[in-house]
Amino acid sequence: MDNTFALTALALGALAWTLPKARRRLELSRAKHRSLTGHSRMAKRVAGLIPGYAYDEQRFFNSDGASAEIAARRKAGFDRLAALYAERYPQSAALTAQAREGIADLQFTGNYRVPFQYSPYLREHIKSGSFLRASSGVTVEDLDGNEFLDLTGSYGVNVFGYDFYKACIDEGAARVRELGPVLGAYHPCVLDNVKRLKAISGLDEVSFHMSGTEAVMQAVRLARYHTRRSHLVRFCGAYHGWWEDVQPGPGNPLPPRETYTLQDLDPRALTVLRKRRDIACVLINPLQALHPNAGAPGDSSLVDSSRRAAFDRAAYTAWLKQLREVCTERGIVLIFDEVFVGFRLAPGGAQEYFGVRADMVTYGKTLGGGLPVGVVCGRSQWMKRFREDRPADICFARGTFNAHPYVMGAMNAFLERIEMPDVRALYDGLDERWNARAARFNAVLAEACLPVQVVNLSSIWTVLYTQPSRYNWMLQFYLRAHGLALSWVGSGRLIFSLNYSDADFEAVLQRFVAAAQAMQADGWWWRDATQTNQSIRRGILREMLKQRF
Repeated sequence: MDNTFALTALALGALAWTLPKARRRLELSRAKHRSLTGHSRMAKRVAGLIPGYAYDEQRFFNSDGASAEIAARRKAGFDRLAALYAERYPQSAALTAQAREGIADLQFTGNYRVPFQYSPYLREHIKSGSFLRASSGVTVEDLDGNEFLDLTGSYGVNVFGYDFYKACIDEGAARVRELGPVLGAYHPCVLDNVKRLKAISGLDEVSFHMSGTEAVMQAVRLARYHTRRSHLVRFCGAYHGWWEDVQPGPGNPLPPRETYTLQDLDPRALTVLRKRRDIACVLINPLQALHPNAGAPGDSSLVDSSRRAAFDRAAYTAWLKQLREVCTERGIVLIFDEVFVGFRLAPGGAQEYFGVRADMVTYGKTLGGGLPVGVVCGRSQWMKRFREDRPADICFARGTFNAHPYVMGAMNAFLERIEMPDVRALYDGLDERWNARAARFNAVLAEACLPVQVVNLSSIWTVLYTQPSRYNWMLQFYLRAHGLALSWVGSGRLIFSLNYSDADFEAVLQRFVAAAQAMQADGWWWRDATQTNQSIRRGILREMLKQRF
């Protein structure tokens, strides 16, 4: 009898212990995005199963089941495009081919501009260049003297125009030239930088780093140190740099260890934050407001027309306010990663734009005045790297080039310049101006009967495709041929600098429409009435299974 009672008590105790744990695990699972992007371990396994294969010439032009006539029209258009590239960009392409042998980054970006099945044939015939020799206003110039309207944004650096940053670098270098590249000590301009950054961020302390990725690493590390908790929360699709904890899934050799990837804009994510005791911090990349729960929209994954984006400022603001409330309630550090969007949405960044204050903010890109930098601003309670009562318990972070004099000088020039009336004027009616431009862009595209639309978060745009197609990624090559410079991710991200005049913008619009019309005339957007995005994906899956097995 005693043994039976003891066993029953043990069983009930075990059940009482496991039920809450199972419930928390279920809540966590439900808070993840239902797609592979929300399940990083599964996404990594699936990525490891996808076989490598390439289309031959015939399949390259009729992978969607197009007729021989349409395939021939596409090939003729492709050949004209290849000939134009060869004639117009010979020096830029030749130097890129030479550099590709010794620069791993070029090998990667060259291979992943388009879906992998098409990449070998396209790279063999269309030679594009990755070298430039000059920039001015809203344009860049390649080695062959071709001028392009710049839509790359230099990965987010170029908020105010290249001439602005050239001046920052020149002024900054002049300010620190007497000190030169002395490391370890500080140039006096650092004090002014700290004062201005504290005012902009509304936070107490500042630390300098060498990149945005490194700044995010330090912010997360400090949050873990002070909360004595292990896990960080990131949201599905958000990019926070390339280091292990914040980049789970494909692209990272290691599986996530202490990271929860939750669904953006979902109350179930708030439930997880409220109930778990191991969460040190929540990372927010405000760029995700444009495409919640989806990764950076590169053309390498543009196998159909299912790319989606939509910006609802009110809804995202409400979401951030909910996160702020829960983080305060639970003692979780709320970190805004403004490395990409910092100073683009408002003079005070995303905190000002959305009206929500974070505990820590990371900056980079544009803040260096054109030079590489990462910055963490935070509340005093989170920034301290040691404990008075435990002298051996420290949170170490030092970098060889932290607060490099030339970077600090360029930053100082940048921070002074953004206070000037002509720069402040760029923010007046910023959303209204760029929303109106996007609306005009879409109206002209619709009037021209082109299967393309744009969605914007202020001056950051993404291109959407309105009818099922396997060839949307070709648009980037037509755009380049019409004098528009895009980054290697293609049409997924167009970044305008804020100094684009109405005339400059009109030039972009006319070139974009002309490029899309040329692509349409060459037959790339032909479609069978029965073709859907789902049927395209099913066809690709069948291809992969055939290649695999």
